[in-house]
Order: sequence, then C-alpha cells, then structure tokens
Amino acid sequence: MDIVIIIGLLIAGVIFLLVEVFLLPGLSLAGFIAAGCMIYATIHAFLYLGTLAGWLTLLVTILISIAIIIWFMRSKTLDRLSLKKNITSSVKNEDTETIQIGDLGVATTRLALIGNAEFKGNIIEVRSAGEFIDEKTPIIVERITNGVIIVRKAN
Repeated sequence: MDIVIIIGLLIAGVIFLLVEVFLLPGLSLAGFIAAGCMIYATIHAFLYLGTLAGWLTLLVTILISIAIIIWFMRSKTLDRLSLKKNITSSVKNEDTETIQIGDLGVATTRLALIGNAEFKGNIIEVRSAGEFIDEKTPIIVERITNGVIIVRKAN
C-alpha cells in the first residue's frame, strides 16, 4: 500500500509540474502542489519503507522530472503553442498627418518631455526637444520622427 501511495504522489507531482511549467508559468499553486507531492512521496518512502527506498524515491523523482520536462520541450506541443507571426502593421494617427514642421500651437499640459499640445483645434501628444515647457506656452513643431511630434518653445 505504501508503494501505491508513493507512485500516486509522484504521478500527481509530475502532472502538476507539467501544468506549472507549460500551462501556468510563474510561481503558482500548481508548482507548490507539485513540490509538495514530490517531497511528501520522498518523506513517506523514508519513513515507511526505509532509507534505501527513500533515496531511490528521491532519485526517481529527480530523474522523472528532468526526463519529462526534456521530453515535453522536444515535442511538437510547444511549436503548436508558440507565436510565429510578426506584427508588421502600425497605427495610423490621422492627427499627426495634418501637422507640419513649423506649425504653431499651445502646450495644454506641462511638457516634462512628454505631454499634450493643441494644434489647429486638435489636442495631440507631443514630445519636448529636451527642455521642460510649462502649460499654455506657445510652441513650434521642430521635427516629426516616426509619428512623434517634437516641439520647442516658440520665440
């Protein structure tokens, strides 16, 4: 009966280990249950079957855990679960298309390098060219890089 308990605990531990590693990655309840089952199986073997059986159970637990993880990683299951597409699309911001270099606007928020400004009645997120710009300060578009509007204080 003790051997059945140990084998059952080891099987449960391996199943929870697979759940932890491949379905719920991170430190979750499945990992604690897996560790608890494996540790209790080893302790049970030491207490009720002797020292030799305890060491054998510990060795088998370690070997089975490593073997199953290696087998699962080499199987095609991970290939089916993994993402293989590259995202090539981008968001088209129509507000930035109407803004040109040299346009004048007003900072609607404090530009602590990034903030909002009003250009032609539209409020758009802008980035300062390196200086802090207070709210309601006139600004001018210095350059536009990859959809990011870089501004500086207007003279």
